[in-house]
Amino acid sequence: MKTMIATLALAGSLASALAAVATPAAAADDAKEKCYGVALKGQNDCAAGAGTTCAGTSKIDYQQNVFKLVPKGTCLSMKTPDGHGMLEQGMAPA
Repeated sequence: MKTMIATLALAGSLASALAAVATPAAAADDAKEKCYGVALKGQNDCAAGAGTTCAGTSKIDYQQNVFKLVPKGTCLSMKTPDGHGMLEQGMAPA
């Protein structure tokens, strides 16, 4: 009986610890947004359009059809030589 109680207590503690670890990670993801047109060449976060397959594949600086994850609410205020960051993909520069 004592072993069962100890096992249940340990299982409960483990479940609580796992829930506590998972929550900040989910909150961190929610605190970011995709910002198009601000990534430097090869520093995009993932595929977003023609010419990209995944993270780090952008071919030019500030490519408007690739994104970088940035803190939520900061994208539109980011300035680049080609303009401001965008919350939706733009057209790839010619």
